[in-house]
Amino acid sequence: MSFHGFARSNTQVLFQRIEEAFDVPFGGANNPLRHLGAMGLYLLWIVVGTGLYLYTVLDISITGVYDSIGYQSLELWYFGGIMRSLHRYASDAFVLVMVLHLIREWAYGRYFGFRFYSWITGVPLIWLVYASGIGGYWIVWDQVAQFSATATTELLDWLPIFSEPAARNFLAPDSINDRFFTMLVFIHIGIPLLLILGLWAHVHRISMVDYLPSRQSMLGTASVLVLLALVKPALSAPPANLALAPAELRLDWFILFIHPLTDISSPAIVWTLLFAVTVLLTILPFLPHAKAEPVALVDVAYCSGCSRCHLDCPYAAITMGPHPIRSGFKVAVVDPDLCASCGICAGSCPSSTPFRRQEQLLTGIDMPQQTVNGLRQHLEDALAKLEGRSRIVIFSCDRGADAGALAAPDTAVMSLMCTGILPPSFVEYALRGGADGVMLTGCRSGGCDFRFGDRWTAERIAGQREPRLRSKVPLARLQLVSASSNDGKVLAKALQEFRTRIETQSVSDAPLPPYFRRTSHHA
Repeated sequence: MSFHGFARSNTQVLFQRIEEAFDVPFGGANNPLRHLGAMGLYLLWIVVGTGLYLYTVLDISITGVYDSIGYQSLELWYFGGIMRSLHRYASDAFVLVMVLHLIREWAYGRYFGFRFYSWITGVPLIWLVYASGIGGYWIVWDQVAQFSATATTELLDWLPIFSEPAARNFLAPDSINDRFFTMLVFIHIGIPLLLILGLWAHVHRISMVDYLPSRQSMLGTASVLVLLALVKPALSAPPANLALAPAELRLDWFILFIHPLTDISSPAIVWTLLFAVTVLLTILPFLPHAKAEPVALVDVAYCSGCSRCHLDCPYAAITMGPHPIRSGFKVAVVDPDLCASCGICAGSCPSSTPFRRQEQLLTGIDMPQQTVNGLRQHLEDALAKLEGRSRIVIFSCDRGADAGALAAPDTAVMSLMCTGILPPSFVEYALRGGADGVMLTGCRSGGCDFRFGDRWTAERIAGQREPRLRSKVPLARLQLVSASSNDGKVLAKALQEFRTRIETQSVSDAPLPPYFRRTSHHA
């Protein structure tokens, strides 16, 4: 294994353990680490909203800008001061979430293949975030702003951009005027607009984007930020004085870390580091990776144009186009550059039911590496070998807990690319084929590698999403288990409890009558 692979693998394990620890108090739906993208967007809206308010009360003049901000912080602390503190702390939290999101996506290998576009469009956003954050500190025009403005322009002067050193503008009290702050505010508003546009490009190839986290997460985050604003309000340093060098300052290390870094090194080292990191992030998707899985294939002869696959695809890889055979009908069209090879589309297809009598089960959309016909054949072979008092079939996600160790004469394990590939009718088919119980194991809530595999499966079983599990199927003989790759013991315990429950079932929960598939004469 290469150093890159070793580092990524260990970082992934670290994230998994921390996320699983956070699942205990928050649950998967409210775990902030599992929804960093949505959390970042929520924090950005707080920054934008509070920033618009501060703009309305800002005196854009060299003499009034400091006093207007100070008045809001000290005299109107109960509103203006809280708004300023929320603006500051939400900005810091946004930067932290952005960095964690970047590292997490890298650790989980979500930066190449069909995720290439999202990764590449995300890299420039890092520059926009820091440019906006640093510029925001200048507007206050206190000693921190003076130090940051001088340090930033000195850093920029190292590049062959300006004909004259820009740092000269901050050497004398009369070197700046009101127009400077007008330009500064314009830039500070313009860059976030570019950031929002960039975020739209970042996610527009993803379907059903979570633009906001759960209501509980939003309320909890807002409460923490307000409490922080009350306990430790954001206040200005003494006013800037270009005739004097700033005294000892308290810097915001989330946004202004680049200034101390320049002090202990040099502008050349800092620029080399910044450009090196940017180039590294840009070329990561082009490095050698595992061969991509085959994409979904559409059989126009069996595609009815129902659009279920289009609605269920997590990455907008399926569109509906004109049917080449049936005039006036639609047919699914797969974009191979966007397909994640998850198989969720096959699980949504109405023709993927195992109760069809075809000798070879052909469906409207299928995965070459794990066909629905292959699943049915594998299930039939497994059911024929089951023996014992309580016979159980386990459908297990490859990316979740390893269920292979649970295989036994009375327990058949069928591995799936994702639980979303399994049509609910397979559960009924297994129960009618001799199984006393069926267990479906998938990733933890919010932890599906394909975003919606666990969610769609749960909704299909609950009858909330097509294709639905028929109501005549006794739910007491079905068990859904959320288990990550580190939850082997949890899965084993769940299986034992499920087996005990089956063995003590009442007469009303008797197994379904058997079904014997006969080959159709039309096959």
